[in-house]
Amino acid sequence: MALVLKLFFFSLLLPLSYCADPIAHYCAQNDTSNQTQININTVISDLTTRASGGGFAVTSFGNGNDTIYGLAQCRGDVSASDCSACLASAAQQLPVACPNQADARLWYDYCFMRYDNVNFVGQSDTDFVTILYNLQNATDPNAFDNAVIKLVNKAKSHAVYAGRGSLGRKKTNFTEYMDIYALAQCTRDLQPLDCAQCLSSTLQYFPIYCSHRQGCQVLYSSCMVRYEIYPFYFPLDANAKNSGVDKLYTKAILPPH
Repeated sequence: MALVLKLFFFSLLLPLSYCADPIAHYCAQNDTSNQTQININTVISDLTTRASGGGFAVTSFGNGNDTIYGLAQCRGDVSASDCSACLASAAQQLPVACPNQADARLWYDYCFMRYDNVNFVGQSDTDFVTILYNLQNATDPNAFDNAVIKLVNKAKSHAVYAGRGSLGRKKTNFTEYMDIYALAQCTRDLQPLDCAQCLSSTLQYFPIYCSHRQGCQVLYSSCMVRYEIYPFYFPLDANAKNSGVDKLYTKAILPPH
């Protein structure tokens, strides 16, 4: 009941404009025990409260095999109000997306939330991946791809160099009429080396899914990389040259291997 009341309170704080759907979710480890569900509810409630204040939280609740571990993180550039709203939405949707599952993960544009009956905190997780890519191809595709890789690597390096959980944001002028924007981030529980390795592993999907594409993002449970030809991270670029591009995307989901 306490969880329901708390989630209801957070739902009242959701701005009317916040209606984004989750980008992806992952469910595993079927478990219908009452104690596990109680622990899951407690972890979700704790994550929602604590991460709303600082953009990141890890927690655990339970004993022995019934212990549930949780993590929540907002994208490092979003406002506190958007972070709180996103986490409240994730807290509502995660149990719905993964009923009776002891391993559940939910990705939004602005935040990520997960829980598991195995302690994953501090471990880089690159098993499950979601890739979203724009259906529109860039002009001068080879030059565009080269510019993207250089920019993404700069964003990755910036995220790692700046410290745990820091956000890498970079922009480059591709043509007189087009800029490219890139963003990279790891979950804050990772050490810098693990963060660098996680971000590097996202690049293996670029030749397969992102080649020539005007926009693409690769989402792991521990890190993410994204680029677009329009400003998508904050603060928004007031001098953007190409904000009116087609935003038609498709999704590829690769299960754990």
